[in-house]
Amino acid sequence: MSTPKAQKSAQLKAVQAALGAEHAAVYGYGVVGGRIREGRRAEARTAYDAHRARRDELERVVRDLGGKPVAAAAAYALPFAVPDSAAAVRLAAELEERVAGVYGDLVRATEGERRRAAADALREAAVRAVRWRGESVAFPGLAERAAEPSAPATSGT
Repeated sequence: MSTPKAQKSAQLKAVQAALGAEHAAVYGYGVVGGRIREGRRAEARTAYDAHRARRDELERVVRDLGGKPVAAAAAYALPFAVPDSAAAVRLAAELEERVAGVYGDLVRATEGERRRAAADALREAAVRAVRWRGESVAFPGLAERAAEPSAPATSGT
């Protein structure tokens, strides 16, 4: 049985990881927004705003847990080149899948209202991933249970 201090530490670590994922998603959606075709820009903007709101909420949660929120990096490495709208759509789906995975970890590390909030965030990311990708996975947020793990796209596609 873990101590309350150990539980709080594990919770803080999972919240910080979710915050880091949200920082990366906000950055990634900046790239998506610059490459996505006009017809999907509103969808990208909505996702960008949702990730910014989650990021801000997670910063508050980290402080509530007695931690100092991890800062956003100046830049993030993208999983593949994003030269056009098709690649921007793939990037958006990848961002959502990565965020869903981190929220899956947060669901496991928390309970009560924080667990509900993490489950809501996981669901929202999974729904956005389906919208971007056009298909779903059996266990969103659990990469080890996916039938086919995500493979990085090449810059030539």
